Amino acid sequence: MDGAAASNIAYIRTYNNTMVQDWAHNASKAVNTLLLTPNGHLLAGGDFTSINGSNGAYYVSLSPSTGANDGYLNLNISGHYAFSGSAPNQTSIYNQQLSPDGGHVLAEGTFTKVEGNVRQQIFMLNLGSHGNVSDWDSSEFSSYCADKHPFYIKAAAWSPDGSTVYVADTGFAPLNWNKTFPLTGICDAVAAFPASRVGGLTHEWVNYTGCDSLFSVAADPFAVYVGGHERWADNSGGCNQAGPGAIPSPGMGGFTPGATGGQLLTDSTGATGLYSRGRGLGADDMLVTPAGLWIASDNDAGTDTCGGISGLAGICFLPYTS
Repeated sequence: MDGAAASNIAYIRTYNNTMVQDWAHNASKAVNTLLLTPNGHLLAGGDFTSINGSNGAYYVSLSPSTGANDGYLNLNISGHYAFSGSAPNQTSIYNQQLSPDGGHVLAEGTFTKVEGNVRQQIFMLNLGSHGNVSDWDSSEFSSYCADKHPFYIKAAAWSPDGSTVYVADTGFAPLNWNKTFPLTGICDAVAAFPASRVGGLTHEWVNYTGCDSLFSVAADPFAVYVGGHERWADNSGGCNQAGPGAIPSPGMGGFTPGATGGQLLTDSTGATGLYSRGRGLGADDMLVTPAGLWIASDNDAGTDTCGGISGLAGICFLPYTS
């Protein structure tokens, strides 16, 4: 980076594009996600087992001023997903999202224990005097999907008021699925969970693609947006084909938000209208801003359409309209 050695992490001056040499810049493996918290901690998640001079593994709090481990997190994250036929996987933190009130963080990845608590796929972190895992958890997060997808909850999002957590995932179908319909579980689906409930936590609603992967999710007061290489929504009765009641929704979709939401938003003709993009491999990230929705995705197989406009390979912007 900037002509100097740097392993998987670095601090760059945006005004002149140079690396800050005295900010530590050495992680043993990939750093997948970085998040600066309101209380001044830079949370780094990834595949690493050491970072910037410490033996902190997978999820570490770094000082924004020095890059050193500041000791805020001591979660002892461990484990991977092991069941008959599962694809190889290793302990890792893959993604994270800050709550609207700045008091909590969702983290997704490969793990079975967090701070001594049984957790899989996703957990909620409390931000206080020190970061600790919350009691928020669901048995649905410990259910496995198809063999090739041992880690399937790739992304999550908070509702703007912080009351709901939305997850979007891969997974194809439940492990050992017997080919009957309607589909069950949360594999290849978008689902809503209450953010405050800690006992008996189950989804409030779920909408299935019909065995197509979702990689990203974002939410505003008007919709829950998902992106992947899906072909349909409302497709609990089909797998790799449109089942009864399925609605075409290629590449992305928008759903009514809240605890009683989950309905696909369509235009007056019943088509998805603006809430569509070229499928490709999938939309990897979404970001809601005051002006609208940004979508970052691939251009696999010549994919270049978004919101009905062509020539937008890689990134597109759907603005709010008055």
